[in-house]
Amino acid sequence: MLTRLSPEAVAKPKSVTELNKQVATRIKKECPEVKWLANYAVLGACDYVDIFEAPDADAATKVSLIVRSFGHATTETWIATQWDRFVELVAGLKT
Repeated sequence: MLTRLSPEAVAKPKSVTELNKQVATRIKKECPEVKWLANYAVLGACDYVDIFEAPDADAATKVSLIVRSFGHATTETWIATQWDRFVELVAGLKT
């Protein structure tokens, strides 16, 4: 998931860490099936890249909605398929 913070969220940089704790706590509570793998602060069009495993697109959407619900960010969620699974899907296509 790519996240871009609003200008208001970064007006007080130290508040970003507290906001992150609040978001993480809510995600853990409301999405216990989601496994958080990594969180990176990046330079570029987005401020963060979060990598997590979710059992389905609905769970991933819920994570994104929770992040957005704090009113401090916009998100873009990319669903990725592990290579081995991708190869299985390709093999199952009718030619």
